[in-house]
Amino acid sequence: MVSLQNIAYSYRRGKPVLDGLSLTLAPGRIYGLLGRNGTGKSTLLYQMAGLLFPQSGSCTVFGFTPMRREPAFLQQVYVVPEAFVLPDLSSGAYIRLNAPFYPTFDHALCSSILQQFGIGEAGRLNRLSHGQQKQFQIAFAIATGAKLLLLDEPTNGLDIPSKQQFRKVVAGSLRNDQVMVISTHQVRDLDSLIDDVLILDQGRIVLQAPVSRITERLVFRKVKERAESGKPLYAEEALGGFAVIARNTTDESSRLDMELLFNAALSGETSILPILQD
Repeated sequence: MVSLQNIAYSYRRGKPVLDGLSLTLAPGRIYGLLGRNGTGKSTLLYQMAGLLFPQSGSCTVFGFTPMRREPAFLQQVYVVPEAFVLPDLSSGAYIRLNAPFYPTFDHALCSSILQQFGIGEAGRLNRLSHGQQKQFQIAFAIATGAKLLLLDEPTNGLDIPSKQQFRKVVAGSLRNDQVMVISTHQVRDLDSLIDDVLILDQGRIVLQAPVSRITERLVFRKVKERAESGKPLYAEEALGGFAVIARNTTDESSRLDMELLFNAALSGETSILPILQD
């Protein structure tokens, strides 16, 4: 389990990026961390990874305190950052050098994912396209078997077929003892992939809810006229009409619209958030 309690963090005595943030993550689930650019998504990931230290509050990850950076902890966490530089090595050489740091590294799984991405294990990493480098990082991350996988904007630089392959690989790879957090502002890239939605705003998690609860309590529709949904909780103009969120009073089945939910949660329309609380 991952637990953050009343975390506060700011850069150079500026406005707090994280301000009394509390969050609990359970194994066996994929969390989608959503937020505007600059709201602290990466900062939150780095707190969990022990790359940044809380200025107040506490953080524990599977019984470890990340800021202590104990070897046993570092073997159980892997971060795929948004920006990175890969060395002038072949993929095979990189794996041989870095896999030993992760006792549960699965070479066969890594090879399989690389094959699925269509990049194999040949060639110099620094000569691959940005998208291919990102795919290599994702394959290596999953193959580590780390209990906490933190992916920061993993779909940036991927084309549409690669994004589809990414979702397929991730959905089929998570074990019951692992936690995966995927941070993104491209919310549509996480549709049908995640188990829980996390929305970060103003230094705090303003929404944490399983997708199952969201679609049980809310219904997402596209209508020609806003009045067709009576008094929706939230509505915005869309191609050919309106996209609306309404209270689900008839057990209607609808697909979660992540972008619409995100916009609603940050619009000041507070009526949606209490409906999704336990």
